[in-house]
Amino acid sequence: MANSVASHYSENLKLADVIAEKLRIAGRNPNKLTTADLAIVDEFHIRGRKATLELGGKMNLNARSHVLDIGSGLGGPARTLAETYGCRVTGIDLTQAFCDAATEMSNWVGLGSRVSFKQGDAINLPFEQKTFDAAMTIHVAMNIAAKDRMYLEARRVLKPGGIFAVYDVLQGEGGEVLFPVPWARDQSISHLATPGQMKTLLIGAGFKLLDIQDSTEESQNFFEKMTAQIAKTGTPPVIWQLFLGDDFPAMARNQVRNVTERRIRTVSYICAA
Repeated sequence: MANSVASHYSENLKLADVIAEKLRIAGRNPNKLTTADLAIVDEFHIRGRKATLELGGKMNLNARSHVLDIGSGLGGPARTLAETYGCRVTGIDLTQAFCDAATEMSNWVGLGSRVSFKQGDAINLPFEQKTFDAAMTIHVAMNIAAKDRMYLEARRVLKPGGIFAVYDVLQGEGGEVLFPVPWARDQSISHLATPGQMKTLLIGAGFKLLDIQDSTEESQNFFEKMTAQIAKTGTPPVIWQLFLGDDFPAMARNQVRNVTERRIRTVSYICAA
């Protein structure tokens, strides 16, 4: 299963080189890049950088914080937190190609000393217990069947009182998901929990729920704007299609239906260890 998930996200194994070229085509100076320049591709989740900043604002972070990003992808959220709060962030991702690209892209924006990335599995974290002041996971658990193990591992590596921020796509009340979607081309690697199941899982892992926010309506607006832009001007030169392949427009169209018909919901959870 882990290999299937990794292969879904790693069609292009030299991601940093391709992203750099696309940024040049889009008029970005490779020697003067900012995290905002990278956000269109490295904030690989619904509502992008805005959603990352919302989570960060609830994580009690400062320059002394050491944060774990579970399922760090291309490193966008990790860099956003490091830049905004001056903290250290360690990212872990199943896909080595993402870790390599995340490391290189962090150096582009001068954050290589504050963020690092390691290949590994969310259900078997390669860290000692009580290592991190805070942890987050953004749009990762949709691919993980053993969510109970994932959240137990997150709890294990957090210091007492540490904040765990979760932002995920959940199963809605409107019916089964229409595929393909950005996290899966079919049901085989898609494992959505319902909002009720999420509460049970997080509490069962030993977390105290501090805040729950449903952002489904905002997510609907996000995808409607994206698909309208694609229909008007075509796919932008730097976008998630780089590593999801040519069926990304179909994924985006399906997401509009999925969220509009409430086949999916987007919900964030702020928890204390």
